Amino acid sequence: MIAETERTLVVDPSAAVERLDRTLARTWSDLSRSRLQILIREGWIEVDGVAIRDPAVKLAPGAAVRLVLPPPAPATPQPERIQLAVVYEDNDLIVLDKPPGLVTHPAAGHETGTLVNALIAHCGDSLSGVGGVKRPGIVHRLDKDTSGLMVAAKNDRAHRSLAEQFADHGRSGPLERAYLALVWGAPHRRHGAIEAPLGRSSHNRERIAVTSGARGRNAVTHYEVIETFPSREEPLTCLVRCTLETGRTHQIRVHMAHLGHPLLGDALYGSGFKTKANRLSEMGQAALAALGRQALHAAVLGFEHPSTGEPPRFKSPMPRDMQDLLDALKKESEPIPAAMRRSGSRGQATHTNRLQKR
Repeated sequence: MIAETERTLVVDPSAAVERLDRTLARTWSDLSRSRLQILIREGWIEVDGVAIRDPAVKLAPGAAVRLVLPPPAPATPQPERIQLAVVYEDNDLIVLDKPPGLVTHPAAGHETGTLVNALIAHCGDSLSGVGGVKRPGIVHRLDKDTSGLMVAAKNDRAHRSLAEQFADHGRSGPLERAYLALVWGAPHRRHGAIEAPLGRSSHNRERIAVTSGARGRNAVTHYEVIETFPSREEPLTCLVRCTLETGRTHQIRVHMAHLGHPLLGDALYGSGFKTKANRLSEMGQAALAALGRQALHAAVLGFEHPSTGEPPRFKSPMPRDMQDLLDALKKESEPIPAAMRRSGSRGQATHTNRLQKR
């Protein structure tokens, strides 16, 4: 039997105008709407001979649609020679400094080029199988565009030990996870805890939302303001240190947005703050544009070693893109030159300095 590679559809000329993904999901019921959205975004679908990458585009009556099905991905991840920044490695585990842009494990739309593919090439058959064939060795994960420290297990015993520690979230052991984030504005309190249950958004399955009832899972994030970067009137941005008491998907990003201080560069949860970038200096705007991701870095990772019982603790410096943005934001806080103060800007300089001392 020859595998199907192409499908076509001509929309009924009398049909109402409808979203592309909805029309295709109703027509090709064997393909889920989420799968079709991925195929659309990856350019596998054409409308009237033009590749369309927006699932929400309106499909006009009489339009001709063509779908080219991509070749099936391997059932198990394959080794790929992807460079890894190895911080520590022994017979039980490997600690890595993940760069931004690298997906942790294969999933829909990212079957290759993941951290798992790189780990298989680096570690061979020694990775733990507890996580399943798609996630060998993976104890926890970071978002694609979050950088920083991760640990993977190289045998099942180490995997179980590390998984128990991550499930406990450091309540009774030495597990420690600390993140650095650059956020818009600054919380009124220099430190605090955000306790808000999280669940999948009912309006957008790609988003996590603060929710309640059975859909919400307990989530707690502790934050501390490290440094603020004032504008003329008030802090425009700040650097915060976040530690996790739970480990939910997008937890820091959603919680900081819920507090009213979304992460810089976070297109999913901070889109309403895009205009604030206009208040940055040219250097700041350029650094934010160059970042191209949420400003979040897993800077500290500590745990109990599965074999020795020792509590190793690892630290990762900010990656270059975040450090460049931080340096640009610090420029926003530099004292105004004396020549400008003499020309009549003394009140502004005093206000800036007062914010620096807070």
